[in-house]
Amino acid sequence: MFIGHFAPAMVAATHPKAPGLGTLFVAGQLVDFGFFGLALFGIENFRIVSGFTVMTPLDLYDMPYTHSLLGSGVWALGFALLIWLFTRNKTGALIGGAVVLSHWLLDLLVHAPDLTLAGSPPKLGFGLWDYPAITMPLELIMTFGALAFFVFRTRSTAPRSKLALVLLVILLLAFQLINWFGPEPEAADMAMMISALVAFALAALAAAFVSRTRTLKLA
Repeated sequence: MFIGHFAPAMVAATHPKAPGLGTLFVAGQLVDFGFFGLALFGIENFRIVSGFTVMTPLDLYDMPYTHSLLGSGVWALGFALLIWLFTRNKTGALIGGAVVLSHWLLDLLVHAPDLTLAGSPPKLGFGLWDYPAITMPLELIMTFGALAFFVFRTRSTAPRSKLALVLLVILLLAFQLINWFGPEPEAADMAMMISALVAFALAALAAAFVSRTRTLKLA
């Protein structure tokens, strides 16, 4: 699951009290922002094992602080608290926290058993990464169905709105196609981790651009 993590963000952004779409894109991938950030310092770890699953060679064997349900809950609580401190918007804070937590639930569908409840076994994961015929259309339908829902529930407020949407679609498709069909990484090195963080940040910036050019339709 890569761009599929942004689907809850786009749906949530149609709530009148939701944070901006860019903020919610950060929420959707906050757990992975944390994971790759911690991995840079050796606090969490992964390795490349060719053939580990059909769709990804990532063996995510050590990620108790981000990809346990408890850890994800802490990240969600922290993000919600941050939103509340800056906005005093309780509903928006709850929405942001829920989007953060959705990451673990979506990962549960596709990951090999490497997720935990609190950092120790049992390890969980339904393993849809071994079934590309299911996972690939599921991710595309989720993501672009959510984007269509967002567009339907909003209206343009600026001439750049179409440009912003096209840019977001191109970025999401490019990231996903590289994820699926790009060359297999040779090692879990710093370049790979930084590339992932940059990709997440670019997607959030593109979403923020979209958010600045659209507003919710009146009920």
